[in-house]
Amino acid sequence: MDLVISTVSQGLLWALLAIGVYLTFRVLDIADLTVEGSFPLGAAVAASLLTAGWQPIPAIFMACVAGMISGVVTGFLCTKLKIPALLAGILTMIALYSVNLRVMGKANLPLLQQETIFTIFPVGGDKSMTVLIIGAVVVLLVSLACYWFFGTEIGAAVRATGNNPHMIRANGIDTDVMIVLGLLLSNGLVAISGALVAQSNGFADVGMGVGTIVIGLASVIIGEVLFGTRSFKNCLISVILGSIVYRGVIAIVLQMGMPPNDLKLFTAVLVAIALSLPLIQSRWRKMRRA
Repeated sequence: MDLVISTVSQGLLWALLAIGVYLTFRVLDIADLTVEGSFPLGAAVAASLLTAGWQPIPAIFMACVAGMISGVVTGFLCTKLKIPALLAGILTMIALYSVNLRVMGKANLPLLQQETIFTIFPVGGDKSMTVLIIGAVVVLLVSLACYWFFGTEIGAAVRATGNNPHMIRANGIDTDVMIVLGLLLSNGLVAISGALVAQSNGFADVGMGVGTIVIGLASVIIGEVLFGTRSFKNCLISVILGSIVYRGVIAIVLQMGMPPNDLKLFTAVLVAIALSLPLIQSRWRKMRRA
């Protein structure tokens, strides 16, 4: 039971990253690698502010703002300087490595003696349960906010930009602004996830963003395959559940004895299999009909 609670709680914290990746990968149809820099940026900003005496909630808010700024930078490179979206994300990610070192002052910043959001709101004296409850509340609030926003005219314009940019331009909407807005929201959520994960783990590290894009994609793809994409609300729920399932799979393979050093390889293979599932299913159906 302790393992289940710990797995679900970590899945909820990483679900914010998955939602951020979903907004760029599915809604905007952009492969944004900025998340590998904005995730540790959120952790670095939150950890630095906590060690400076800030309260956890304002520190998380400032981490979100920092993540939004990184998204705006990528959007500017992509829309105004006409740099391809993939390359713009890589450039921002590389730049953020140095920014994160500057923010923390060193490669690793411990939070063992600092108050975090999980220590000021304890639930039953059990840290895993505290992380689970707070993670569930934060994910619920973020999901409701996303569902509301993307139901507004501006949110619908962002979604339409990813679906059919030519049509949305014909209606007089500036697609560049919509792309920047989508990247801003995405990296803000990713930074919040980084801030929460850092407070849960008790440290912020400059290298904690390595492979986060693959983790986010794994959560998105697993959620879509298992739980469907019938509506935007269903997509949000699928992404959250996909993050929990992914964490569950990781916990299971670690319990079975897989070396932690092989986790990145396992995640890459898992994402490749998940991405190829639609093709495998269609060929299987054709074989059955034949």
